[in-house]
Amino acid sequence: MTVEHVSAETPGDELAEILGRDGCVVVDNLIGADVVDAVMAEMQPFIEANGFGPDSFTGKATKRTGGMVARSATARDLVMHPTILAATAAHLGHATNYQLHLTQVISLGPGSPSQPVHRDQWAFDFFAFPQGYEVQCNTLWAGTDFTESNGATRVVVGSNHHADGMKYELADTEPAEMTKGSVLLYTGSIYHGGGANTTDATRQGINITYNVAWLRQEENQYLSVPPDIAAGLDDDLLRLLGYDRAAYALGYVDDLRDPLSALRDDAGPAGLGNVRATRDRINDLRG
Repeated sequence: MTVEHVSAETPGDELAEILGRDGCVVVDNLIGADVVDAVMAEMQPFIEANGFGPDSFTGKATKRTGGMVARSATARDLVMHPTILAATAAHLGHATNYQLHLTQVISLGPGSPSQPVHRDQWAFDFFAFPQGYEVQCNTLWAGTDFTESNGATRVVVGSNHHADGMKYELADTEPAEMTKGSVLLYTGSIYHGGGANTTDATRQGINITYNVAWLRQEENQYLSVPPDIAAGLDDDLLRLLGYDRAAYALGYVDDLRDPLSALRDDAGPAGLGNVRATRDRINDLRG
């Protein structure tokens, strides 16, 4: 099976349907090359100062440069892209809310070998989530064209329905080739891995991932985005960063205060969380 490509006008709920079926989908040319170039220009000093990965999984010829919300104002628009958020909300709609999981520019250098095939949700201590219960919605924006020869991400299409702990080889995967400004959406449950870069140029990808808000974030957003920068961000972005209550009683501050109160004097009301949503969920469980 090949990776399905759709147009930039495809609505979020339709993208979520494809994710549920295949575990992945490419949206062609969702942003312009000028937006990509702006993000990469803002991140370039940090990429240059960063080192290569410490092991074969992260990539000894690969740089993973994070902290994008603090370091790139343009990247915030990618984090908050309405099409992506609509798809994420639909894909993770079984949870009360979701949050930003990680941000990073992945610079896959020449000579990088293929990455072992894996599931991203294994980051949660290899917990075996029930099959069909999705905990992540991931995006990989093409900072350069993605081709099979320069290491386009490789996926096992439909493997979001497969059992945990499966072993796949490179021959079992398909490359998610796409043009600069396009984006690959994929689930935390799909088996995938970075391809081998056999060219003499670096392949650039912008990895922005979301997860259900009751799980820990891979990138610690509270430290990656210093308080002085966070204080100047929009409330919706701050909520996505994690300044919000998750589920019912997760994430409040001291006397049941809204987490935004750590940055704002005019934050929302105190309390454990969404009482009505929690009551409805309990009633559903009771049948």
